[in-house]
Amino acid sequence: MITAMASDYRSVYHVDIDNNDAVCYRSDPNDPDQLPVGVHFPYYEKIIEYADEYVDEEYKEGFLRFVEPDNIRAALSTQDIIAYRYLARRNGKEYYEMIRMAGVRHPGDRLDHKVHAIGMGFTNIDKEMQETLERNRALREALSAADQASKAKTAFLSNMSHEIRTPMNAIIGLNNIAMNDPTASDQIKEYLTKIGESAQHLLGIINDILDMSRIESGKMVIKNEDFSFAKCLEQINTIIHGQCKEKGLEYSCVMKGRIDDHYIGDAMKLKQVMINILSNAVKFTPQGGSVRFLIEEDRRFDTQTTLRFVISDTGIGMSEEYLPHIFETFSQEDSSSTSRYGSTGLGMPITKSIVELMNGQIEVESKKGVGTTFTVTIPLGESSQTNSVNDSELDPHEISVLVIDDDPIALEHDQIVLRQIGIHCDTAGSGPEGIEMVKLRHARRADYDLILVDWKMPEMDGVETTRQIRSIKGHDTPIIILTSFNWDDIAEEAKKAGVDTFVSKPLFAGNVMDEFREAFRQRNDATVNRRADLKGRHILLAEDVVVNAEIMKMVLSMREMEVDLAENGKIATEKYFDRPEGYYDAILMDLRMPEMDGLEATKIIRSSGRSDSGSIPIIALTANAFDEDVQRSLRAGLNAHLSKPVEPEELFETLESLIEP
Repeated sequence: MITAMASDYRSVYHVDIDNNDAVCYRSDPNDPDQLPVGVHFPYYEKIIEYADEYVDEEYKEGFLRFVEPDNIRAALSTQDIIAYRYLARRNGKEYYEMIRMAGVRHPGDRLDHKVHAIGMGFTNIDKEMQETLERNRALREALSAADQASKAKTAFLSNMSHEIRTPMNAIIGLNNIAMNDPTASDQIKEYLTKIGESAQHLLGIINDILDMSRIESGKMVIKNEDFSFAKCLEQINTIIHGQCKEKGLEYSCVMKGRIDDHYIGDAMKLKQVMINILSNAVKFTPQGGSVRFLIEEDRRFDTQTTLRFVISDTGIGMSEEYLPHIFETFSQEDSSSTSRYGSTGLGMPITKSIVELMNGQIEVESKKGVGTTFTVTIPLGESSQTNSVNDSELDPHEISVLVIDDDPIALEHDQIVLRQIGIHCDTAGSGPEGIEMVKLRHARRADYDLILVDWKMPEMDGVETTRQIRSIKGHDTPIIILTSFNWDDIAEEAKKAGVDTFVSKPLFAGNVMDEFREAFRQRNDATVNRRADLKGRHILLAEDVVVNAEIMKMVLSMREMEVDLAENGKIATEKYFDRPEGYYDAILMDLRMPEMDGLEATKIIRSSGRSDSGSIPIIALTANAFDEDVQRSLRAGLNAHLSKPVEPEELFETLESLIEP
């Protein structure tokens, strides 16, 4: 057996660990320095000498740890065999060697379960190690090449984004201006609408490609910030309401159980996921169908809550064979859907990737011709702002509220939400029932402090219910309409009937209190508008592309602002310093310009020491859509980062909020 082992080991030893005694049973015939067979020697002293003489310095410390008797016992108590690979130097040559050890008895055969003696072998593994090192080197080179390729792709996509968005800025900008031209005929406006829709569709495709690139390169970052879930959901519903109304679909958003006003997570990514799935539901549901959005708490543990979002539709559905492929990039069940529905095949892979980055899960069920249901579960942190109410004017515990709604689930949810902040809530299942309750309270001179009325109810809708309540008790109590629909068409009629304001379903306690405060202030003529008037404001515009500069000047002139144009960052800084302090109300800064880019120009202005250098709003206008570009803008001192093509209303709102009134 010793001879057989020698085919793999150049030398074999028996070591009595307890007595520090070793004996060679097979020696390397090519090693004249080795002790002869059958000669006993002190194990530990000789193995240390061996390490000092032959083991490379880089491996010596590990070798000495490996051969230490106590370490051998500890390792072999849980393993049948242990090994250590190292670089050896002998007779002017270096090669890789391995020492292996095994207990002379199996662990189960040891009466005291301890290792007392071992077999030890040395073997030359230089050829295997060289092959392994070569494979590792090739792998490192391949990884380096892949990393360089990924960086090159990211740089290409960033440049592509800029190159495509720059002309897109001109297309969308001129289209917006033309749409607002009073001389344009209805037919021309119809053409312009189609141009705008096509441009926005192209922009969506560009955004999908960039999102996929960020995900693949690992550059998509999930934020962990406190956000208003109520506002997030309101924005989602506003978008989907509009889409459903245009297509003639019924849309409902329902919340079950306890849902907080605030959570900790990434609001932008959450909105992106929900809008993507809901928009798909709208896209693939024919006229007359329905889309339902359900939100409920899945579980709550410690400081984290997992929410479940269920999006179901009555659309065209998918076959069972296609379902496993729905989250694959560029995957489509029917290739004709690209032309019919405008699908890129990237929406669902992006959605799934974002959900997983948020430590969530996404599942889908579907049946051809019946509809589709997506279920998304996402963990969110609990916020210290949850359902907080900070207003000395209003004490929730002293407020009595009546909620009128024909949906029992909605009524139960409203009760839970209001109870969380201490508001007493009565409920009525119809308009007539609610009116009777108002009559009784009014007769007892214990009127409700606030009345919430659902708009769409059978027998008597919310507007008529409000009208009759006003005839009973006048205009002292604020009445808020709750609705899942766009209320623009009935706003004027509702106001005449006595409705103070509208709140989107599902209900959030913060929304109720905010609207109650607003109604209270309006009744006391206390509303103050703090947004800046843009008329006559002086704006410095830094833009090197002539057509973009002309478009931006025309857009700004729509609000009667005065614009000074600078063709690059250097000229922009010169114009800023040539004017007296406080002359410019804001600076619109393109980031990519010749001679001096927008970031460098911003740094110069911010560090100039002028009295207005730190306070003047500087807004980035750029075709770069990567997160890193936004971060660089903010680090350089810009106040906001607007991606081209810039929507006029978004630009105006940004200026109104940043310029001092």
